[in-house]
Amino acid sequence: MRDFSWKYFAMTGDVDAYLLYKDSQGTAELVSNTSAEEEAAEYEENE
Repeated sequence: MRDFSWKYFAMTGDVDAYLLYKDSQGTAELVSNTSAEEEAAEYEENE
């Protein structure tokens, strides 16, 4: 979905497509940050 929204934005200049792209990027970062926090907590528990 992220690639599609970027390509659509690049072809059309549609602001909504860009906002969708940015929103999907923020969601991906949020998921990745959550995973890092969970890994850190698990590491601390194992020590």
